[in-house]
Amino acid sequence: MFSARSFRHCKTCGGPVGYRIPADDSRERAVCTVCEAIHYENPLNVVGTLPTWDDQVLLCRRAIEPRHGLWTLPAGFMELGETLEQGALRETDEEAGARVQLQGLFSVLNVVRVGQVHFFYRAALQDLDFAPGVESLEVALFREAEVPWEHLAFRTTAETLRRYFADRAGGQFGLHCADIA
Repeated sequence: MFSARSFRHCKTCGGPVGYRIPADDSRERAVCTVCEAIHYENPLNVVGTLPTWDDQVLLCRRAIEPRHGLWTLPAGFMELGETLEQGALRETDEEAGARVQLQGLFSVLNVVRVGQVHFFYRAALQDLDFAPGVESLEVALFREAEVPWEHLAFRTTAETLRRYFADRAGGQFGLHCADIA
């Protein structure tokens, strides 16, 4: 099970933090040993899109770690002050320079071992004017048979793509929720 244990000092008073189960709780939490403030550690949200043009999907080849040089969907960590949709649009612009129209939430993938939840939206490319951002080496369109399956950066990307192509073949898109081990 994932355990962050990222707090060493209290954000309230600066005192040392210890991990214990507070009264009226059932989980171990970061608790200040001085002021007793409880600090919650929660999963990070990753937001992105599955941009399409006709029968092709847009992928980005990563220019950063982790998984430098491998292909992924445009996605990244959601920022404070934005919605899932705003974050997905921002990440698509930042990583692929692509303008898209969101077509609905497509996949929600729990990656418990790293404390993340990934949200991907189906998205229609508005045009073919896209270019790699600073976090991408290149961006390209791929038909299903051309997807570099052995060179995908993340299992959430592969899972989302597999479900997209299956739904497209079946003529109906659903919302897919899964746990990635």
